[in-house]
Amino acid sequence: MAEVNSTLLIDVALDLANSIGDKDRFDRLLTSICKAINCDALALLALNGEWLVPLAIKGLAPEVLGRRFRISDHPRLAAICSSHLPLRFAADSPFPDPYDGLVASQPGDLPVHACMGLPLYSDNQLIGVVTLDSLTTGVFDPIPESTLEVIAAISAASLKTAMQLNRLEQSAKHQQDLVQELTREALSREGGELIGQSVAMQALITDINLVANSDYSVLIQGETGVGKDLVARKLHQLSHRSDGPLVHINCASLPETLAESELFGHTKGAFTGADSARAGKFQLADGGTLFLDEVGELPLAVQSKLLRALQSGEIQPVGRDRIETVNVRVLAATNRNLKQEVEQGNFRADLYHRLSVYPIWVPPLRERARDVLLLAGYFLEVTARKLGLRQLKLAPASEAALLAYNWPGNVRELEHMISRAALKAKAQSPHGSQGILALSPLHLDLVDIPAQPAQLTETAAPEPIPVDQSLKDATEKLQKQLIIQALESSAGNWTQAAKILDLDRANLARLAKRLGVKLEKKLSKE
Repeated sequence: MAEVNSTLLIDVALDLANSIGDKDRFDRLLTSICKAINCDALALLALNGEWLVPLAIKGLAPEVLGRRFRISDHPRLAAICSSHLPLRFAADSPFPDPYDGLVASQPGDLPVHACMGLPLYSDNQLIGVVTLDSLTTGVFDPIPESTLEVIAAISAASLKTAMQLNRLEQSAKHQQDLVQELTREALSREGGELIGQSVAMQALITDINLVANSDYSVLIQGETGVGKDLVARKLHQLSHRSDGPLVHINCASLPETLAESELFGHTKGAFTGADSARAGKFQLADGGTLFLDEVGELPLAVQSKLLRALQSGEIQPVGRDRIETVNVRVLAATNRNLKQEVEQGNFRADLYHRLSVYPIWVPPLRERARDVLLLAGYFLEVTARKLGLRQLKLAPASEAALLAYNWPGNVRELEHMISRAALKAKAQSPHGSQGILALSPLHLDLVDIPAQPAQLTETAAPEPIPVDQSLKDATEKLQKQLIIQALESSAGNWTQAAKILDLDRANLARLAKRLGVKLEKKLSKE
């Protein structure tokens, strides 16, 4: 391959200069590299502490963007990061490829192939890497070293420019340092990052960035399992209180008799069992943030005292006459409709308005389009590391099944589903943890696949309901008929039947079992 000519370099520079956002810039960078080097898979990854984070990909499965690669877990990536020059791997390299099974044009194990990495340096500091893979062995060998160095320099300059623009968007040096530190912290903790590219997710991130650096109380609302605690952590991390404590308390677990003590503390002997003085959560959070999770469960008797703390910053520990002053920002979360709770007299109206100065809605997973695949990629990498697996991926049919599922349990359900599926796949794999495990819809328990139409043990024809029976018996009879009809119309697919009946799949299965509805499958020899 000849040297990269000056015309191509000028075109690449102009193309990158015209890029508006980071995503556009990174996509154009990979397209430019493809013009110079023929490859089947290409990725740009940024360095964040001990992790490499994908910023843009070509020729790889979409889930790769959701993965986070710990360098010490991937010898090829570790070798690239340790090098100061472009690094070509031998075709028979013993190092496993981090994209094994994830190349779009090669669904199974990667055969003997060509692999190369370009470390990206700025001011002698590694800031990221570019990885290139080709199914044609030896294709990278003729490329002159100088060509690879020029491409690496252009890539490093583009990545550095994006990083500098991000820093300039911060209003002070404290914010600049904070964002970098938070990124490293988020990536070092599993489940510590907001992942998603959907419109709903971007709107959430906009809200977080808008209100984070204020001292306003924030009411975080959303269904169970959407990640309200993660939003609270992000709000704290991006605030000017980030150097202070973030104290979490689950209001649902507070007995009414101890709620006041837990929030405001108590003195020695204040009540039976108070053998010593103890600081409350407000005192522990002084100078930082207090996160009231499940605030809708807080006893009414305590709500008035919480209101006083929010209004004036004054608290009074149980058993003490003297009032203390604290400087605390309060974040609250609930899966209840607090406005409705106020109307029903279960929650104080004045406290509701004090907590919801800036309400934030965390969207359910079913409203986040293809974010489910990015999140799946993240959980696949985390689960593979926990179980010591060589590679964990989704079968093509599983991607469609995940996108079609309604996710009543949201992100938490997705995480647990992948963990269970990985255990099943590992147990069924003849290669154990050493092979590439592809999670099928059956592993994920998302679909039933009868070889022939299922035959129900109950007739599907609706029966007239006599009036000489109890309401309970009549109701159960109607429920049974509806379940049978839904199962027959969905060819025995429990997931589809649950959608027809607007039920959770597990709840439908339990109800059917209780009512005596059974499904018999006859499998063909094929």
